[in-house]
Amino acid sequence: MVAPGRMGHHRIMEWTQAGLSKLRFGGFVPLATLDPSTVPADAGVYVVLRTSGDPPVFSDVNTAGHLKGKDPTVATPVLEAAWVPSAVVLYIGKASGGRKGRRGLRKRLDEYRRHGGGRPVGHWGGRYIWQLRDRDQLLVAWKPTPGQDPEDVESGLIADFRTHYGARPFANRKAGRQPSDATTGDETAATA
Repeated sequence: MVAPGRMGHHRIMEWTQAGLSKLRFGGFVPLATLDPSTVPADAGVYVVLRTSGDPPVFSDVNTAGHLKGKDPTVATPVLEAAWVPSAVVLYIGKASGGRKGRRGLRKRLDEYRRHGGGRPVGHWGGRYIWQLRDRDQLLVAWKPTPGQDPEDVESGLIADFRTHYGARPFANRKAGRQPSDATTGDETAATA
């Protein structure tokens, strides 16, 4: 039996809005028009979801800002190869509190939104979503992770997603940390 809240080789969640809600994710609001004041300032994890079941259509140009002069645009065949059919979750991210405790979900999600809007902001991860034609329809949900390292929780979620789909989420180009027993942040989920 896997301890509650621990990843093992067992699938512990359902990768849908309902499944994320069961794990106490909140928000589920459009990322493009996110009001940062509605997001907790705590450290935590977040996900970007696409509710449309239609095949993706990719733009030739990425709308994200050019950080340090680097163009975020990726060739369409690369995006097509990264696409995970039937997955609702497109990206899993983390937000640490930072050294002084001033970062957190509110600041990180605001950076992500501004980066997608063309500003040269330090949020290179997850940039693939900004090449989707329906990027303005994408939702974001978040979960504070008090007492847990958000990177461990993020890595556990990515590992569970990989177990379920056989690939990382579409916009996660890194697999996350590979701890021997990462957590998902759900203290109530027990698996056998």
